[in-house]
Amino acid sequence: MTVGASDQSLHQMTLAELGDGLRAGDFSALELTTALLDRIAAHGEALNAFITVTADEAMRAAEAADAARSNGNAGPLNGLPVVHKDLFCTAGVKTSCGSRMLDNFVSPYDATVVAKLRQAGAVSLGKTNMDEFAMGSSNETSYYGPVKNPWDHEYSPGGSSGGSAAAVAARLVPGATGTDTGGSIRQPASLTGTVGLKPTYGRVSRYGMVAFASSLDQAGVITRSAADAALLLGVMAGFDERDSTSVDHPVPDYVVGLDQPLEGLRVGIVRQHFDEGLEEQCGARVREALALLEEQGASLVEVDLPNLDLSVPTYYVVAPAECSSNLSRFDGVRFGHRASDPDDLLDLYCRSRGEGFGDEVQRRVMTGTYVLSAGYYDAYYLKAQKVRQLISQDFKNAFASVDVIAGPTAPTPAFRLGEKTDDPITMYLNDIYTIGANLAGLPGISVPCGFSADLPVGLQLVGPHFAEQTILRCAHQYQTLTDWHCRCPEAYQ
Repeated sequence: MTVGASDQSLHQMTLAELGDGLRAGDFSALELTTALLDRIAAHGEALNAFITVTADEAMRAAEAADAARSNGNAGPLNGLPVVHKDLFCTAGVKTSCGSRMLDNFVSPYDATVVAKLRQAGAVSLGKTNMDEFAMGSSNETSYYGPVKNPWDHEYSPGGSSGGSAAAVAARLVPGATGTDTGGSIRQPASLTGTVGLKPTYGRVSRYGMVAFASSLDQAGVITRSAADAALLLGVMAGFDERDSTSVDHPVPDYVVGLDQPLEGLRVGIVRQHFDEGLEEQCGARVREALALLEEQGASLVEVDLPNLDLSVPTYYVVAPAECSSNLSRFDGVRFGHRASDPDDLLDLYCRSRGEGFGDEVQRRVMTGTYVLSAGYYDAYYLKAQKVRQLISQDFKNAFASVDVIAGPTAPTPAFRLGEKTDDPITMYLNDIYTIGANLAGLPGISVPCGFSADLPVGLQLVGPHFAEQTILRCAHQYQTLTDWHCRCPEAYQ
């Protein structure tokens, strides 16, 4: 089935607009799904944003959504299309984590995030490309090759959720799931001109989400607007007894209150966010956004995060330590890649892991194993955890006087593919403004706030624990005054 020319504008509509259209009967879920699958077929290969496209399953889900609406049983996301980052287990579908290690793994069950969206009526179109096991900031560590930035195919879309961000930016799908361990939702959102929301740690279940660093990983969403992010989070959030890190905290209606004005909102400005590492035009766009918030009644308050400069080295001790433990299960014995004709059990382990894991994953596993080893645990891992508490306390102190903290999401716009692959330290520094929120378990959102050299720039808003409503309201109010989030790459209009 191919939709007519009058339906081609469907790809430019937000989730909220599509929901209104489905309820009004302007088009069916089947027509919408077909239109987007056609776009994925036309543009997916050039972007390399997908690892798996589940066209048949999507068509069946769309037919079921239309039937449910006809019967009066439509869920809150009935017929709305989404895609999942390829580390969310999805029953009957390959879940590869962007790695050769899991290239042959088909999940026997759904992650809680996948199940909740499915139960709400969402239609999954497939699984998106990503940095291998979510380790990377450019989507270049994927076994399936790099994702291209829709604004310029020679540039990176960021990572590790680069496939989800590119798919949303190119209007292949209106919403996508992602995960954020050190900025892996917010940084690609900034580099692609999309909205990326990382909720409070424990707000969204991690059950069925393949772990990278368990105390840092958090599921979130990438969308076109803050209102769409609020819509998806309302379905995804909530306590899950199968996840020991899930927090039993009431889930509000995130959409309600988005239209409340910013009058009286206290916005913290961190001195360390505007240092010499920030690209000039990125800084200018963020300052313009802050001035606009101030014009709408928000007050700008300078705050200090004295230990923020230590966030990157702290993260790159804690995260590799946890990944070395989490990835020890991939040994070639029970599932995943297995080396052929091993000489003995040790050879099976060594070659399966050596062949199955890419360079960046091996680098982090080795680093993590080292910092956890006898004689170095106290000097590195234990000290990093102490500094992590200092960073968390800095945020707590700052939020005593402000409601949100605002600043740049990334220090530069998108960089060229291959530009930083030979220098891991430079690549790691691309997350310098986002890592702090993960170490402290805080919610954060990135929204488009302009361009630098024709490439998008993101404004980051971070709130106290469980203050998703506040940062979503601030982001939404900013988007009612600007149209940066409506800009679409010329090739994908």
